Amino acid sequence: MTVRLNSLVREIDTGKGEVLLDKGESLPYDELVVATGATATKLDIPGADKEGVFVLKTLRDGITIKNYINEKSCRRAIIIGAGFISMEMSEGLRNLGIETEVIYRGDLPVSRWDPEFSKLVLDELGKNNVSFITKTSPLSIEGGNKSSLRLITDNGNYEGDLILMALGVRPNTELARNAGIAIGTTGAVRVDVSQRTSGERIYSVGDCAEVYHRVSSEWVYIPLGDIANKQGRVAGSNIGGNPMEFKGVVGAQSFKVFGLELAATGLDEKAAQKVGFDTASMIIWGTPVARSMNLKKDRLGLKLIADRKTGKLLGAQAIGESGAVGRINTLSACLWAGMDLDEVGYLDLAYSPPFGGAWDTIQIAAQALKRKM
Repeated sequence: MTVRLNSLVREIDTGKGEVLLDKGESLPYDELVVATGATATKLDIPGADKEGVFVLKTLRDGITIKNYINEKSCRRAIIIGAGFISMEMSEGLRNLGIETEVIYRGDLPVSRWDPEFSKLVLDELGKNNVSFITKTSPLSIEGGNKSSLRLITDNGNYEGDLILMALGVRPNTELARNAGIAIGTTGAVRVDVSQRTSGERIYSVGDCAEVYHRVSSEWVYIPLGDIANKQGRVAGSNIGGNPMEFKGVVGAQSFKVFGLELAATGLDEKAAQKVGFDTASMIIWGTPVARSMNLKKDRLGLKLIADRKTGKLLGAQAIGESGAVGRINTLSACLWAGMDLDEVGYLDLAYSPPFGGAWDTIQIAAQALKRKM
């Protein structure tokens, strides 16, 4: 294998079966993998290119931000956006003793989760002295007075030594698009279960490619590292002559913010209804361990979404000081297997009081939702 560093591909010539590099060189291919990843979204506003304004997508981005914080002795930071990166960076910046404000155009953080759970995230930010400014849209960035930067918004001005735009990512598909490779409705490269694209002898994997969602039965865009790894292995296996298919995902995600775990899998009500399900849902509150051993008085919130007609599990969300991710991992396996609430309600789980009650929160939630339906 030959690795070419510091080499930029300018064009894919599908007719000749070669890629053209930035210095005029061309490389022939028998099989080609487009793994161009994603690009962090950056607001197109005046001052967005100023020193101290960052996005966070790559390792290099992280190192650059860390070096800037140390070199400039940053004391105040502004984060635009309220998704995963925003929440995780809020914790990281506060752990460095940096005053942190989150600017968001909506009302609550992490909008994939039920508002009842998002409010707990908001409370957790407040407990850790992170300011959360709602219904606010950035207009421009200029030099500040007390700090090096000032963010001008439609709801006042905010100053900081660092501004992070944590607004998600978009698939980097320019090379594929210019080569005539089909792009899916999500804006990512369209692939099949073998990771093949519409281009002859061309595959695509990772954050530039679509993935099949087993619950919605639709091709979706979910740029996560574990999915990229699986897609890469499938493409490599097929190129190597060992036929293999990627069976898709159920949409499992998790993150941590200060003392809270959050996880979700499958579909929420809006997404489920969009693809034709008649949804029912319920939130219950339990404990991550048996109640008799819950000395810390920790709570575990679990939400289940199901189809009224069939009782089929469609999605789940969880939040708590502990135990949330583990429950969602179990429910992801249930979604993968296409289980209904009756089956989930009587799962054979490893019972032990330090890890949960004789009836686990998962089972209690499934039985309660089934009764409600």
